[in-house]
Amino acid sequence: MTVTAARVLGAVTAAYSAALLVKPELLARPAGLPSSSATNVLIRSIGGRDTALGLGMMFARPGPALRSVLWARAAADLTDAVAFGTTLTDRSRRIKVVGVATTWAVLCGVTAALV
Repeated sequence: MTVTAARVLGAVTAAYSAALLVKPELLARPAGLPSSSATNVLIRSIGGRDTALGLGMMFARPGPALRSVLWARAAADLTDAVAFGTTLTDRSRRIKVVGVATTWAVLCGVTAALV
């Protein structure tokens, strides 16, 4: 059951992150980031990283490989939470973005601990 949860988390991660590669405004708008080439580069970088992690979560062998990619995803999300949490100036947007990143970190961390 836990492997199935990891696969579902991976599929959702990969789908959303691939969408960021095409439409960075999916993250920029809720975060209140300006529409600029620098913002697009940053968000596409996050999208590429998380697409790779999501695919890893979908296809890694159960056991150490799957645990490792889940922990990597949790660490990436915690890094995002800290980066956005210390940078975004709009309090309501900061709370929303940090909350989503932290929730994903917890989901992936708990799943990693149970796999």
